[in-house]
Parts: sequence; C-alpha cells; structure tokens
Amino acid sequence: MTLSVNLQAVAYLVSAVLFILALKGLTHPASARRGNLYGMLGMLIAVGATLMGDQVQSYGFIIVGMTLGAIIGVIVALRIQMTAMPQLVAALHSFVGMAAVMVAIGTFLTKRGAGELNALLMGEISAGVVIGAITFTGSVIAFGKLQGLLSGSPVKFKGQHLLNALLGIATLALAVHFAMTGSLISLTLMTLLAFTLGVTLIIPIGGADMPVIISMLNSYSGWAAAATGFTLHNNLLIIVGALVGCSGAILSFIMCKAMNRSILNVVFGGFGSDSSGEDSAGAVAAGKGVKSAAVEDAVYWMEDANRVIIIPGYGMAVAQAQHALKELMELLEARGVEVKFGIHPVAGRMPGHMNVLLAEADIPYDRVLEMDEINPDFPSTDVVLVVGANDVVNPAAKEDKTSPIYGMPILEAGRARQVYFLKRSMRPGYSGVDNLLFYQENTSLVFGDAKDTIEGMNSALKGGGH
Repeated sequence: MTLSVNLQAVAYLVSAVLFILALKGLTHPASARRGNLYGMLGMLIAVGATLMGDQVQSYGFIIVGMTLGAIIGVIVALRIQMTAMPQLVAALHSFVGMAAVMVAIGTFLTKRGAGELNALLMGEISAGVVIGAITFTGSVIAFGKLQGLLSGSPVKFKGQHLLNALLGIATLALAVHFAMTGSLISLTLMTLLAFTLGVTLIIPIGGADMPVIISMLNSYSGWAAAATGFTLHNNLLIIVGALVGCSGAILSFIMCKAMNRSILNVVFGGFGSDSSGEDSAGAVAAGKGVKSAAVEDAVYWMEDANRVIIIPGYGMAVAQAQHALKELMELLEARGVEVKFGIHPVAGRMPGHMNVLLAEADIPYDRVLEMDEINPDFPSTDVVLVVGANDVVNPAAKEDKTSPIYGMPILEAGRARQVYFLKRSMRPGYSGVDNLLFYQENTSLVFGDAKDTIEGMNSALKGGGH
C-alpha cells in the first residue's frame, strides 16, 4: 500500500502534534511517562508514513539498517547505567550530526548526477553539512570528556578565539562559494573545516559547564535535522528539527541563567581547572581544617530532627545510592521527620540528571523540589545531607569574588543548623573550585562511598539509633 501525498501530509501533521504534546509532557515528572508515549507514537506514525510514501523505491537497505539499529538500540538501552546517560546523550547527538552530513553530501552527489542542482538546494546542503559536522565532532569531544577518555579540564592555548573566528569565517566563505558554484573542492574543504571547528569549540569547555554543552549540542542536532528536512523536502523533519533546536536553545538559556552566566561566556570562557588565588577565601578557609564525622553522628542528628533536606549530586549517581536514599527517607519519615530533596538545575552531567535518578528509585515527586522552591526552607532545617554534590552548594559563589563560580545561584545548604557532607576525598568538584562549605562551623564531612555510608545510616536507624 502506498500513501498519497495528502494522506502522508495528514500523517505528518498528526505526528507533529504528538511531538509537541510529548515536549509538553516532559515538562513535569508526573506527566513524563505520557510524554514519552506520545513521542514514541508520533515517531511510529512518522516512520510508517515515510516508508509508505512513493519516495521509497526499495526496502532492502532500509530493513537492514532498521534491524541493525533496533538491535543495537535495545542492547544499549538494557545495558546502559544511569551514570552513563549524559555521555549516551552526547553520542546520540553525534549520530544526528553525522547523519545530516551524509544526507547532505549524498543528496549533492545524486542531484549533480541527475543535473538537478540549484543555488537554493546547494545552500540547504551547505547548512546541513556545516551544522551537522560541528554537531558531530563537538558531541564526540563532549562524550570523551564525560566518559573520562579526555580530561574534563578546559584545553586552552594562545590565539584560540582568533583561530575559531578564522575557522568560522573560512567555513562560511566556502559555504557561500559552494552554494554559488557547486564546487566539490569547496564542499570537501567546508566539511573538513566544520569538523575541526566542532573540536576547537568544545575542547575549551570545562567539566562544570558540561550540562549546558549537552543542552546546546541538543539544539545543534535539532537545527541539523531541520536543515536535512529542507534538503529532502520533508516538512515533518523540518518541524521536528525546529522543535528540538528551539527547546534545546531555551533549555541552554535557562541553565545559563541558573549559573549566572551567558551562553557566550560558557562557549568562549569555559572553566574547570584549579583557580584559587593565594589570597582567595578558599585558601584562607583551608587553613582552618575540616571536621570529619562518623555515620553514627549523622544518624544521631537526623533521627532527632524535624526537617532533613537531602541534596544529591553526581557522586550519588556514581555510587548508585538513590535506592539507599529512598530507604533512608522512609526510615526517617517513619520517625516523624520531614524529608525533602533539593535539586540544582545544573546538578549532575546533564539537564534533569538527578530528577531521573530519584524517579528511578520511586521517590515521590512532591518530595523533590527545585532550587528556588527549596532555598527558603534551609534556615528552618535541622540537617542537610549533601550526597556527592559540590559546586552547587559552594558558598564561594556568593562570598568569594575571586572564584570562577562567583555569582552563580546555589542551594544555600550552609544556612541549616547542621550539614553532613558525604565525600570520598577532599578533592574539589568538577569545576575544580575549592568548596567553602567544607570549612563552615556547622559542616562535618563523612568520608567513604556514598552508597555504603547511607546503607550504614539505614542499618543504624533500623537498630534503634542512639
């Protein structure tokens, strides 16, 4: 059965509406499952309508590609750990970028052989190649940083911004020349320079900015898809690409606002290495030492508390401690303690990372509050338990004008009566900035693996505590 052009257009319209509903559903944890279902249904209709269109002449390679892709996708989905989700997202973005490049080049070669090239089409091909190539190599670098294959610290060198500017200008000049002449040499050079630009744009980005970069690359992948839609004259691909591109850009803006930084500052001024000066507040506080505490000390405080706030971070993800935290919450609530979770917009390595992990442990949505909602509660909180977070609770953002994170809104954990900080070591967070919270009078550090420590707390609570 072959769909007529009109029926295919209707199917694409239905798919587009479902994709919009999917994005709407993903704005809140309670409706996220429904949003995912809308998205999957929309994609099923879109793929089905495309395969049934008269543009498809043969199904052989399509079936092979879809089968291999489905097998790989299922295996990855079953084996992937939640801690590795950020790098998986980066890897998927790279696939979209490379697909855009390959479709654009393939379209050029096909149309050139048929003598159907024109300036508009070659302009669309240029956009697909440039955006796709930057997305591909940029996402590969982000994957390497998140996976630990590359250093999370920014890679900087003299003349870096000038190099990026020259690469950008040369790439655009070649794109214009290609659109006007259809030169294969211009296409080749343009593609190579765009691949290079993707690398040079992302290597100076420090680990602390990775959540924003993941969101930004998501936006790039959307624009690459939209450019491909123009090349293939596929309206649905244009719509979906625009949705992804715009939503990724908006999310990047929101996250930059949460870090008190501009998107240009993130792209051109990444940080992630040690940066405290001799007279900084961090250096002064370090001379005061820190207080360490045992599991029993934290239990003593928490079981007699009226309110406990738990702040999860990437360390919780690495230790896979979310399920142990769910049990700790239940044990404390059984004793009449109010327990809440505070989430910073850039906690973890990608947007919503902590929310996903807590949802995986079936922690009720109403216990999980965002930064602006939870901050007023800290002064009336008896105990704050920080589990693997670091930069997002660092008072240096408010107190140390020499700090690279100065001005970034934080979870104001230090305003509580007592803070227990679960840490493996005294190493700073991913930004490389010393945490002043370690040295406050009301802060004690509990050293060890977060999951083991929390399970120790649970055992102590089950045993009756003190």
